Amino acid sequence: MSAVSATQCQMRLSSSVGAAVSTLKGKHFISIDQLSNDELKGLLAASHQYKEIYSDKSKPLPRPLNGHSVSMIFQKRSTRTRVSTETGMSLLGGHALFLGPSDIQLGVNETMRDTASVLSRFNDIVLARVYAHADIIELAKYSSVPVINALSDLHHPLQTLADLMALQQHFGTDLTGKTVAWVGDGNNVLHDLMLGSVKMGMNVHIATPKGYEANADVLAKTIELAKENNCQVVTTNVAEEAVKGADVVVTDTWVSMGQEEEYAKRVKEFEGYQVNTELMGKANPGAVFLHCLPRHPEEVTDEVIYSDASLVFPEAENRMWTVMAVMAAQMGKV
Repeated sequence: MSAVSATQCQMRLSSSVGAAVSTLKGKHFISIDQLSNDELKGLLAASHQYKEIYSDKSKPLPRPLNGHSVSMIFQKRSTRTRVSTETGMSLLGGHALFLGPSDIQLGVNETMRDTASVLSRFNDIVLARVYAHADIIELAKYSSVPVINALSDLHHPLQTLADLMALQQHFGTDLTGKTVAWVGDGNNVLHDLMLGSVKMGMNVHIATPKGYEANADVLAKTIELAKENNCQVVTTNVAEEAVKGADVVVTDTWVSMGQEEEYAKRVKEFEGYQVNTELMGKANPGAVFLHCLPRHPEEVTDEVIYSDASLVFPEAENRMWTVMAVMAAQMGKV
């Protein structure tokens, strides 16, 4: 082996962040608010170090999840979630199994309880990307192995880890005092981003059209966490108000999967919410832009998404490093 062996790389990772994420062994990963601040920061630290270690293919790589497997249930398609999980699990030495709608129909031809019980006997982790958050809760209730919420209609915690990692790559590890502005639909991506942002000590400004506000319970939890972490949450129906004073501007699709029939109505009601050069100009100097992809031209212009201010593609790459950290932590192998 080389001077810095795979085993030494693994030990270096374990010694620096293992303690912070040791409490995640065997636990489900459902939403960001279920993590302690130390666990959240530990997962991010592990993600950064996985990027450092596994980006260098010239050296032997550690395989801490050799012999482990993850079943990936996809009710909703996704390029980044599937590719990041399959590739990440392979890098860690394990195996990922894709189960699409034609392979498995949750709660249709087999109960959720039976599906969870069966997959738990084959796989070490069950990852699921579903429509209804209730499906994730039921899977977690009956699964004897850790479940990862890869997206539901209420939460998208993996995306938030990738977002926060991108911000740390740009601004540095300590994000305290930064302000994140959300401009768009009050959806699942916003829910975990605002939870994670305040846990990292960042202020959150949220602009949504009337009738498209964030879930009231998740917003209340975010406000509670903001008080604990000495930061603020501000809501408005005016995009420009949210962006003023922001260091980060974020948006997402206005029309999620399953909402296609509402396209014309939503585009009309989101008028004034496009992130363009003019809107970015109202943020702080040096402000950056995030979008979880795929994006549509009505949400953000080419001038913004392909500008130096855009962190969109590092953000997408980080989906792999962060899911690797989550899976390794659940197996107690960080």
